[in-house]
Amino acid sequence: MKLFALPLVASLLWAPVMLSKAFAEDTIPSVAEYVYITDFDSGRVLMNKNGETPMKPASMAKIMTSYMAFERIADGSLSLDDEFVVSTRAWKKGGSRMFLDPNSTVTIRELLHGIIVQSGNDAAIVLAEGLSGSEDAFADEMNDKARELGMFNTVFRNATGWPDPDLTTTAKDLNILSTALIQNFPTDKYPELYPIYKVKNYTYNDIKQGNRNPLIYSDESADGLKTGHTEESGYGLVGSAMRGSQRVVMVLNGMKSKNERAQESRRLMDFMFREFKKYEFYDAAEVIDEANVWLGDSATVKLLAGGDVHKVMSRKERRDLEVSLNWSDPIPAPLKKGQAVGSITLRYDGKQEDYPLIVAQDVTELGFFDRITEAVKYLIFGSPFQPAG
Repeated sequence: MKLFALPLVASLLWAPVMLSKAFAEDTIPSVAEYVYITDFDSGRVLMNKNGETPMKPASMAKIMTSYMAFERIADGSLSLDDEFVVSTRAWKKGGSRMFLDPNSTVTIRELLHGIIVQSGNDAAIVLAEGLSGSEDAFADEMNDKARELGMFNTVFRNATGWPDPDLTTTAKDLNILSTALIQNFPTDKYPELYPIYKVKNYTYNDIKQGNRNPLIYSDESADGLKTGHTEESGYGLVGSAMRGSQRVVMVLNGMKSKNERAQESRRLMDFMFREFKKYEFYDAAEVIDEANVWLGDSATVKLLAGGDVHKVMSRKERRDLEVSLNWSDPIPAPLKKGQAVGSITLRYDGKQEDYPLIVAQDVTELGFFDRITEAVKYLIFGSPFQPAG
């Protein structure tokens, strides 16, 4: 005899909260010509204005220069205490400088501070020549790394971001690079690498220079990354800030002045954290509910989230959100711990996302005679199960 259980659905709705007027990611006003802002953990694009349009990176290209050194340090082929010789070519380079002396030796630690904090073109060239033999060869390696990271609209021609007709990138590509740098060289594992980006000033050769990133002075949550400016590119900034468990990565370019860059970067960073929040609805393996079991050695089984149900949402999306727990009750035995038996469904703004709902433990099927007994009870007394939820 086959027995059939009718499906029952348990639903849970979150109460709405107040919010501001809705907006689209590409309609937020900004004085910056190019904008690409993401949530670090989820990769969600929070704002995109000409994010895939070609632009000039200026000194923001030095993020890749430092990335190349970080990678060598991480794999053990380079040490912060290693020394490179300052070439005449590097010493003569114009623009922002670390003020290195020709034919002197300088450590990788010093060079990284010179590149990141002081934006030294001389330091970037010394690093490039030391790692690859020449700046041209280093630029080729930068391009290989760009392809590897998914920066398909970027071409580097030097280690500094110095103007070149073929030098090009996009705000999206710089965001990809910066996200990879933070992700691949975490501070807890490499405490002497990424934290350099938050250093406010550095002194070399008795010359003290301040970090050009305005965010690290005005926003305590900011910890990077890099500014850039040429007549061709305008004023740009790649910034990152972390508030609580949420990190935002921002790329802006094409602004008209340092003051405009400082004000706009702070305004947009505050706006993103205010408008988009990371909501942690369920953690992985968190007990959510309990389901009835049909013909099992246990009458019930706990239901768990199969993974983290965390979501970065705008205030409008959060207001309209509906969350439901869905499974057929009772669930027939046998069951294996971790088996998916239903779903956690998020519905908002016309979208639907499903996450697995799993069982907390094994449940063995009843023996033959016990199943017969339960079947007889069902025929005589009807279903013992009440709707869940």
